[in-house]
Amino acid sequence: MQTRGIALCLLSACGFGAMAIFAKQAYAAGMTVPTLLSLRFVLAATLFWVLVAVRGAALPPRRVMLFALVLGAVGYAAQAGLYFGALTHLDASLTALLLYLYPSLVLVGAIALRREHATPSRLAALGLASTGTALVLLGGGLGAVDVLGLAMAFGAAVVYATYILAADRVVAAVDPFALAALVMTGAAASTVTAGASAGALHLGFAAGGWAWLLVLVCVSTVMGTSAFFAGLRRVGPATASIVSAAEPVVTVSLAALVYAERLGPGMVAGGILVLGAVVVLQWRAGGSVASDDAAPRTAAAAPARALAHKPA
Repeated sequence: MQTRGIALCLLSACGFGAMAIFAKQAYAAGMTVPTLLSLRFVLAATLFWVLVAVRGAALPPRRVMLFALVLGAVGYAAQAGLYFGALTHLDASLTALLLYLYPSLVLVGAIALRREHATPSRLAALGLASTGTALVLLGGGLGAVDVLGLAMAFGAAVVYATYILAADRVVAAVDPFALAALVMTGAAASTVTAGASAGALHLGFAAGGWAWLLVLVCVSTVMGTSAFFAGLRRVGPATASIVSAAEPVVTVSLAALVYAERLGPGMVAGGILVLGAVVVLQWRAGGSVASDDAAPRTAAAAPARALAHKPA
């Protein structure tokens, strides 16, 4: 069970980690950010509703359903828009490393909201994340990096952390696939409406764009989420979240292979510190988990995928 659970979580991390590469390939085929987001959420919502029907999952009360729809329409759509927008300005590697600040930001928010306590180990993790971020930025040469892209990547991390803190109070009481379907539906409604209003939805991209879109939806959204849920049931939220730290490593590795992106020594060191902070946070959170089947309730455990997939 443990080995299979870790393997499923790694499979999920590979799917989510490849998302930035699939998105950049779709852009190269002529697909715009609004079009990619709209089609992604519409297709993902459809597939999740199919899974809900097949599994016979129960829907939550109307109040919770409305909350989940708003969460997707406002929080998840905004985070995805910022992340996918950042990918048009920054390398996939840098975008992924900056996004993965969100576990530390979740902890900061949880402490501010008095849901968590500022223990020495958690403060040490925040110090690692902060130092790592500084090294990543300085190692990349701030003068050569697109400022708008940096702002969008940081914004995606902030919005995603806020999204997790807001959803934390309902995730344990709702079937995860039903919650994912509701969040994706809200995000689809939001992005399609915004894109259509701005006249930014265009289907005149190359045929290859459809292939990359389908891969992104099936591999980086539905498969990634499903594999994470399956792994979560077997190993618990703490271990699942630690394994998920492999996501930016996958992104950086694929970016090096596909786009020849190379991280300097400072960026590599900074990335290691950021991921180290995530491991410290999740490892310490593991001590407070009641059982392996417990829902990911603590902000420090913060498995984003358990709320509707992965960042973005």
